[in-house]
Amino acid sequence: MTPVLEVAKYFLSLDDEEAGDTMSNLKLQKLLYYAQGFHLAVFGVPLFEDEIEAWTHGPVVPNVYHEFKNYGGSAIPGQSGFDPTDFSEETRDFLNEVYNVYGQFSAWKLRNMTHEEDPWKNAYDSTPGTTISNDSLKTYFSTRIS
Repeated sequence: MTPVLEVAKYFLSLDDEEAGDTMSNLKLQKLLYYAQGFHLAVFGVPLFEDEIEAWTHGPVVPNVYHEFKNYGGSAIPGQSGFDPTDFSEETRDFLNEVYNVYGQFSAWKLRNMTHEEDPWKNAYDSTPGTTISNDSLKTYFSTRIS
């Protein structure tokens, strides 16, 4: 499994600030959720071991949130010393696909999308802050792939 902070840094490396694309913590959290969900559905195993929790504004990986919370709603800058070639080609292709599909949306659009999806809704409705299980992610995202 890949460390979740490395996955986060990978998504941050794809950001193109000159084109007006910026990554807030809110948006980054949703990309991690989609990456984990689709990885479980496609490969049958988690991309990263950290749990995703159902927070008020959607799914959150707590330690990534805390790593970047000092940026608030502002853009998180690219991370120095990060080398995307540390990832396998298969993982890079997978993360690029997730970013190409979901990275085009604003943080608030992604937030609203996750609020319509069963993994977050079911976890949040039972107890806000509860863990969204890998089983619920795999079940839900398996219905989203062809």
